[in-house]
Amino acid sequence: MRNKTLPAALALASAATLTVSLAYGITAVEVPAQAPADRAFGRLEQVHAFYDAMPTGVTVTEHGRIFVNFPRWGDKVPFTVGEIRDGQVVAYPNLAFNQEHPSDLGKGLISVQSVVADGRGRVWLLDTAAPGFAEPKPGGAKLVAVDLATNRVVKTLVFPDNVMLPTTYVNDMRFDFRKGAQGTLYVTDSSLRGPGAIIVMDIASGKAIRRLSGARSTSVDPDFVPVVEGLPVTVEGPDGTRKPLGVASDGIALSADGKTLYFTPLSSRHLYAVATDLLMNPQVSEQQLDAAVQDLGEKGASDGMEADADGAIYAGDYEHNSIRKRLPDGTWQTLVHDPRLLWPDTLSIGPDGYLYFTANQLHRQAGFRSGQDQRQKPYSLMRLKIDAAPAPTH
Repeated sequence: MRNKTLPAALALASAATLTVSLAYGITAVEVPAQAPADRAFGRLEQVHAFYDAMPTGVTVTEHGRIFVNFPRWGDKVPFTVGEIRDGQVVAYPNLAFNQEHPSDLGKGLISVQSVVADGRGRVWLLDTAAPGFAEPKPGGAKLVAVDLATNRVVKTLVFPDNVMLPTTYVNDMRFDFRKGAQGTLYVTDSSLRGPGAIIVMDIASGKAIRRLSGARSTSVDPDFVPVVEGLPVTVEGPDGTRKPLGVASDGIALSADGKTLYFTPLSSRHLYAVATDLLMNPQVSEQQLDAAVQDLGEKGASDGMEADADGAIYAGDYEHNSIRKRLPDGTWQTLVHDPRLLWPDTLSIGPDGYLYFTANQLHRQAGFRSGQDQRQKPYSLMRLKIDAAPAPTH
C-alpha cells in the first residue's frame, strides 16, 4: 500500500531544514553582477544591421559583393533578395523581379531561402515557392542565375516534378563545375512535415534526381530537442500540444576537391558525408547509397555550413551561440562564442579571408515562443577572420 504520509513528512522535514538554516543566520542576496559568468571569445565584426525583415542567407562573391535574402515567412518583405550597397540593402536584380507573377511563376521570385555565388561570375537565387512554409506552388520552386557583370537573369532551372513533394522545402545549395557539361548542383530538402533529401541537378539539362529521401542522415533525429538561450525550441502540433522543432537536411558543404558532400539535418547534432560520385550516379541504389553515408559524429546543432580551400568545414552551433571549425583530421575547434550570436544561419567565405554569417534570432519567432514574437531588432550580418579562401567550385 502507498504511504500517504511520506510526502507530508518530507515537506515538514524540508521546512524544518529551512527554518534551522535561517535560524543560524544564513541569508540570500541577489547574485552579484561581477560573479563568474559565461565568457565570450572570438572577435566578431558587424557588417550590417537589419531593422526591417529578418534575413537568412548571405553570400559574398569573388569580387566582394554581398547579397542577402529574406524569405517570406510572415514579416513584411518588399523584396526577397537584396544587395548591400553603400550601407543600404537594395532589391536585386531589381524590385520588379522580386514580385510573384501568378500567371507565370518562373518570371518572378516568390520566397527565396538562400543565395550563393558560384565563383564564376554569377549569383544563384533559390526560390522555395513556399511562403510561410506552405506547400510549394507547382512550377514555382526554381534556381535563378544572375550574371554579376550585367545584373541580368541568365538562367532559370525549375525543379522537375520527380524531385518535388508536397512537403518539399528546398533550402541550401552547392555547385561543382567539375562534374557535368555545365556543372552539377546539390540542394537540400529541409522539409518540416515530410522526408528530407539531397537533390542532385544537372545544370545543362535541368534534370534532377532525389537521393537519400527519408534516410536517417537526412531526417530529423527523433531524440533531438533543441535548446537555445536555455529554452526548448518547440512548435505547436495539429493536436495543440507542443513538440520539438523538426527540420530535415539543411546545412550543406562541398569539399575543396568536390569528392565529398557534407550535410546535416537542422534538427540533429550530427555531421554526415557521402561521396559525390555515388550521390550523382543513378545506378547506385538508395540502399547502397545509404550504406555509404558516413556519420562523422557530433558537431553541435547547425543551420548553415561552409567549406574552405584547405579542407576545413565550418558550422554554426545555434544552441551555444558559436561558430565551429572541423579540421581536416576530424577535430573540432570553436572559433567564436558570443551571446550576441543569436542563431547563426548561413555561412559564406569571402575573398578577404573572412567568414560571413547572419545572426537572425530565428528561435525567437512567435511560432517558437507560444505566439509571442520576441525578436529584437536589429538582426545582424557578422564576420569573423579565418584567413582562408572559399572551396573552389571548378
